[in-house]
Amino acid sequence: MPVLLGEVLAALDARYPSALAESWDAVGLVCGDPDEPVAKVLFAVDPTAAVVDEVLATGAGLLVTHHPLFLTPVHGVPADDPKGRLVHRLVRAGAAHLVAHTNADRAPEHGVNDALAAALGLEDAVPLEPDAADPRAGLGRVGRLAEPMTLREFAGHAAAALPVTAGGVRAAGDPDRPVRTVAVCGGSGGSLLGAAAAAGADVLLTSDLKHHPVSEALEAPGPALCDVAHFASEWPWLPVAAEVLRADLGGRVEVGVSTHRTDPWTCRAGQEEGGGRHAAG
Repeated sequence: MPVLLGEVLAALDARYPSALAESWDAVGLVCGDPDEPVAKVLFAVDPTAAVVDEVLATGAGLLVTHHPLFLTPVHGVPADDPKGRLVHRLVRAGAAHLVAHTNADRAPEHGVNDALAAALGLEDAVPLEPDAADPRAGLGRVGRLAEPMTLREFAGHAAAALPVTAGGVRAAGDPDRPVRTVAVCGGSGGSLLGAAAAAGADVLLTSDLKHHPVSEALEAPGPALCDVAHFASEWPWLPVAAEVLRADLGGRVEVGVSTHRTDPWTCRAGQEEGGGRHAAG
């Protein structure tokens, strides 16, 4: 018996309930017929043209992305619009598209933040901001490393554990500071700095940190900071979600993870370790 898209969607919603999504988010089915069969599901961070190329090339019947194709309301999807063109290509190929964004961030056990914590080897990780209805769910995670290391060593550890990106891993704080308790948040998690401090974290690892908040954080007691590429912080979820779906459906669908690195940054120049003055000529 073929697996219908509706059954796949139900399995994914059981793991990543849409009710966990933030009120501003756009999650769920973007296009697709729940009554159509699905033989293969492809997981990716971003719904880019290259990823859609991969969907069509592999014959996947469903693309699951973490980031939404449409985060703000739209009134049409014409084919001469870049995003509309992707919808038309998927529909013509009979492929569906599902978004699991902040619901996957907040989900317990197999969500984005649990996957990130596991990739870094954190033990006994729990949510930084637990969900009121389910304390296993919520934003961010905080756990402990098996053995302490310095901030410099932890940055190297994170770089080795996460996908390679042009931006790499940046650390703010004393490079020799001991690190044992680690807070993480996949994606843009600077707002969790207070929660990380309250949890006694030695470092908060997240993405998209800005100059002024980081500079101000270093002037007050609290965790050091590690800034990684947004894409890299969320990629560890893809193989986890793929395997969970395969198991939940009893192996009746093929699953895969996109081979495309959708981090938008492509190169870096002028890297210099450490601080200090920049002499003007």
